[in-house]
Amino acid sequence: MQHFDVVVIGAGAAGMMCAIEAGRRGRRVLVLDHAKAAGEKIRISGGGRCNFTNIHTAPDRFLSANPRFCISALSRYTAKDFIALVDRHRIAWHEKTLGQLFCDDSARRIIDMLLSEMRQHGVSLRLGVTAGDISARDGGGFTLSAGGEAVACEALVIATGGKSIPKMGATGFGYDVACQFDVPVTETRPGLVPLTFETGLLERLKPLAGVAVEARVASGKTRFDEAMLFTHRGISGPVILQISSYWREGGEIAIDMAPGVDLYEALRAAKAENGRRQVETVLALHVPKRLAQIIAEREGAVRNLADTPDRTLRAIAEAVNRWRVKPVGSEGYRTAEVTLGGVDTRALESRTMEAKAAPGLYFIGEVVDVTGWLGGYNFQWAWASGWAAGQVV
Repeated sequence: MQHFDVVVIGAGAAGMMCAIEAGRRGRRVLVLDHAKAAGEKIRISGGGRCNFTNIHTAPDRFLSANPRFCISALSRYTAKDFIALVDRHRIAWHEKTLGQLFCDDSARRIIDMLLSEMRQHGVSLRLGVTAGDISARDGGGFTLSAGGEAVACEALVIATGGKSIPKMGATGFGYDVACQFDVPVTETRPGLVPLTFETGLLERLKPLAGVAVEARVASGKTRFDEAMLFTHRGISGPVILQISSYWREGGEIAIDMAPGVDLYEALRAAKAENGRRQVETVLALHVPKRLAQIIAEREGAVRNLADTPDRTLRAIAEAVNRWRVKPVGSEGYRTAEVTLGGVDTRALESRTMEAKAAPGLYFIGEVVDVTGWLGGYNFQWAWASGWAAGQVV
């Protein structure tokens, strides 16, 4: 039987960060992953350029049954700390909208950086290895099988992520381990995911597939302003992925496809200025042409402005500024970027990520009930929670 101080299951963002920090402290660390390559979610993120953090990271950008849980880790390992690590490895990066930071080059640079740090600090990495048969040892620590070999460790860290993107091997393994050791798990569901419509609505919106529009989308009191995309299944785009984390099945969302514009007043002003113009022409000044055409036709506004009654102009404005729609569901874990819910934070120590009911067992990253907004926040949680556990395992 091989002995290590720390075994980390999961060679993703959180797992590698934890291993680096534990190795830096002189701990003997083994990282296991069933995938053939480390950091696969890092590799595909940000269109292949890795949106590795967000300079606006703050606790209010995260969802959790216990919103305060993430404060400790995020305040001790910040976006600036990770940027400093990136800079030390001379990885060029740039800021895009809303504080999102991306590599100038490939996301592979971030993976290589983490692998280099692990090698520097003596971390052992085994890929293509399935971990299982976990059990607590008398006197403390754990034993487990790793590719058919028995391994013992003092501290066991679960960094296996959630259920999102199963084609990359995502499973509920981490939740199973939590249940095995009486660590509660909250309800899980897909997050940052496109929303779907019922068949009738899809048929009416079919001509809009592929059309993008800047929109303000709200669910309850929460709202976001970003791009929205009509798809063959419903709606997607950054603003929909954001609101999907707050929407629940059976609920309605409100969409403004011309935020900042009172479209009714704009149409009336255009009517007074030059009533000979077509409604569709003026509407297309504020929304994409194809969308303008469909809305005008649906409301029967096929004539010029002068011949279109104000009640019709108001109906058009309502359709654009206050479109209320009830999605029937989401595209599920297949396309979800993250998993909402997870290991109950009430069962973990916020400074260390250790399970209160199972000393020596730690949960970090996406497997925990902490989910960030779109735009680098979930990576920052991975770095911060991994770093926090790495200081003590």
